[in-house]
Amino acid sequence: MRYTGPNNKKARRYKYSVLENNKEFIKGKKRITAPGQHGAKHQKLSNYGEHLYEKQKLRYMYGLSEKQLRNTFLKAQKMSGVLGTDLFVLLESRLDNIVFRMGIANTRRQSRQFVNHGHVLVNGKKVDIPSYTVKVNDVITIKARTKDNAFIIENLTKAKENKFVEFDHETMTGKYLRFPNRDELSGQINEALVVEFYNK
Repeated sequence: MRYTGPNNKKARRYKYSVLENNKEFIKGKKRITAPGQHGAKHQKLSNYGEHLYEKQKLRYMYGLSEKQLRNTFLKAQKMSGVLGTDLFVLLESRLDNIVFRMGIANTRRQSRQFVNHGHVLVNGKKVDIPSYTVKVNDVITIKARTKDNAFIIENLTKAKENKFVEFDHETMTGKYLRFPNRDELSGQINEALVVEFYNK
């Protein structure tokens, strides 16, 4: 089941920014310990615990259920590159993630909502499946009736540049230019531990 609770709680639990912008740690008091009365206590993880910990970080960052992440890993195994990097590429190629990377949405959760509600076109056709795999050179467009959406306009003014996607604010059209390089993605995830978790 996909987690739909507060991101701040998971950010504190796993000591990293689920939103990739550190906003979870600057709202109100800057609490970085795990939630709960024993959160401040240091807990040494077992070998299995370390692998599970890293897998959960990846899962919550992309907003997937356990089944979705495992299936994505199985697809990555069939690719010819480095398994951990291939896993990242598949996750980054999800439509909800591409919408997020283009700056149309300020979180993956919001981008998933935009896609579910049918506001996004891929190569001119409506796609309302967040897990849809976007191919390199696919064109992403916001539907005409949604182009004046206040949330989207505000998000685009604050959008962070990502070199593997482009988005034209005037035409509300973007393109998936290429697969991202590993150094362009989160350094807070050790994908090697995720690979070891699923290979056990």
